[in-house]
Amino acid sequence: MNNKPMNRLALTALLLLLAAIPARAGEEMVTFKSGSEDASGLLVAPAGKGPFPAVLVIQEWWGLNDWVKDQARALAREGYLALAVDLYRGKVATKQEDAHQLMMGAPPDRILRDLKAAHAFLAARPNVKKDRIGAIGWCMGGRWSLALATEIPTLAAVVAYYGAPPTDSAAIAAIKAPVLGNFGGEDKGPSPDQVRGFEDALKKAGKSVDIKIYEGAGHAFANVNNPWGGYREAAAKDAWRRTTAFLAKHLSPRP
Repeated sequence: MNNKPMNRLALTALLLLLAAIPARAGEEMVTFKSGSEDASGLLVAPAGKGPFPAVLVIQEWWGLNDWVKDQARALAREGYLALAVDLYRGKVATKQEDAHQLMMGAPPDRILRDLKAAHAFLAARPNVKKDRIGAIGWCMGGRWSLALATEIPTLAAVVAYYGAPPTDSAAIAAIKAPVLGNFGGEDKGPSPDQVRGFEDALKKAGKSVDIKIYEGAGHAFANVNNPWGGYREAAAKDAWRRTTAFLAKHLSPRP
């Protein structure tokens, strides 16, 4: 008896079954409207039924890569519904020159529109606490997490890792959310002086701000895959401890 047709059918059935299984339990790629376009992101849910506090996770200049996805997963383990937004529409860079081109090629108005649409997407979900949505970003994403705070007054908390801060007095005044910042003392962009200026401006405006500058740490010190060899384990762990404590205080993930 020739079993080849049966074997092929069995293999096809197995492949279809595997394709239907999500890569990890509790996460999925979702699509939402951003103006007339479709935007997307990785949505990672914590265990339980919710409703949950939520966090917008904003990528570095590399794109929605595995490291950023892992940060969303880590936040889900802390009790947050995390949405890592794909600002490059599916493109991911592994080389600096490619990352630079992707970042420069992404229109700022589209990025802001995507992030505001992602916030609206979370707020419309029945398993999200609408008054407990925060944002976190690294590098380019840190800049955009702060920019988002100037656009969405209901944002409940903002975390920025070594992202260029706003300097305009009107932007500072528009920030309503408490701000946590983790920056490198050896970073050139933003420099410690820029960071201290931002901190002073927030304090003078009566804003809630907690900023720490890590001496001996440069840009992207929290990313273990830092291509410049600038990962600083002690600083990264302390920054994450500060981040989770800050989010727990302002978003209250667990009763």
